[in-house]
Amino acid sequence: MAEANELIRAPEYQRKFRWSEDDESYLIESLFLGLPVPSIYVASNPDGTWEVVDGLQRLSTLIHFMSLNAAALKQLGKAEPLRLVELRKLPSFINYRYADLPTPIRLQFAKRSLRVTALSDKSDPEIRFEVFERLNKGGVSLSAQEVRACIYRGPFSELLRELGDQPNFKKLVKLQPIHQNDGTREELVLKFFAYLNWAEKYDGNVKSFLNNYMKEAGPQHDLGQSRMLFDSVVDGILKITGGPLLRKGYGNTPLNQLEAVLVGAGRILISGKKLKTPPPDWLNDLDLVKASTKGTNTKTSFDARNGRAAKLLGG
Repeated sequence: MAEANELIRAPEYQRKFRWSEDDESYLIESLFLGLPVPSIYVASNPDGTWEVVDGLQRLSTLIHFMSLNAAALKQLGKAEPLRLVELRKLPSFINYRYADLPTPIRLQFAKRSLRVTALSDKSDPEIRFEVFERLNKGGVSLSAQEVRACIYRGPFSELLRELGDQPNFKKLVKLQPIHQNDGTREELVLKFFAYLNWAEKYDGNVKSFLNNYMKEAGPQHDLGQSRMLFDSVVDGILKITGGPLLRKGYGNTPLNQLEAVLVGAGRILISGKKLKTPPPDWLNDLDLVKASTKGTNTKTSFDARNGRAAKLLGG
């Protein structure tokens, strides 16, 4: 199914394939020994394909071990099939690849069964979002944005990924190591568009608000205009900051404040005006910091920090 593109592992899942070769070999050895393996959960799509919900590590390991298909291996970021290492109970199989195994053992391994639970393709996107999120609470869990990108796939989701990887945006946003590859940048881009275009609908429930925006407004986006606006906003702010947006005494970008600055700059550019050089030490502006650090999800703080950022950048 993986080789025939019938088993979908979206980029959000692919980059979560973090098992080392030791971890992979441990699973393969468990299968050789006939030990039980936890159930795999997939979501069945209307076109008959399966989308991995829970069990990415296990399925990816099997593909890495058994497949000789270059395209399937490339999707995992692997150049060649897995060669077993550090086996605890079957050391005689160390350095073996699947193709190296004696035929009887290879055939026996290939006939091992795995329990698969398929979720209905008729579930509402919001319900499917919750199912994905719940199933991924264990192990290496997905962030809300990674789940969101799997549920609401399409051109807008691809645009978020593209803009999140934009070099200038990476220069502007300095993230903690834990947030480097968990969809944080993509969510910041989504927040820019959602907060800019749906500010009047914001009610403090950020997760639901962003879900609804991706579901309803995302497909309506003019991708070219959205890309140009975001690039202009990022380039304009970067000219002001000269590097990462940082507040005095902090080593990483304060995200609530960054969101407000992006939205404020977006409002100015949409109005046909230009960004102006803000006052010195503007990132430590008391009103901006207060609205970005206390009760941050409330409608009052949301409006206050966006409005203050626009005033600082608009002169």
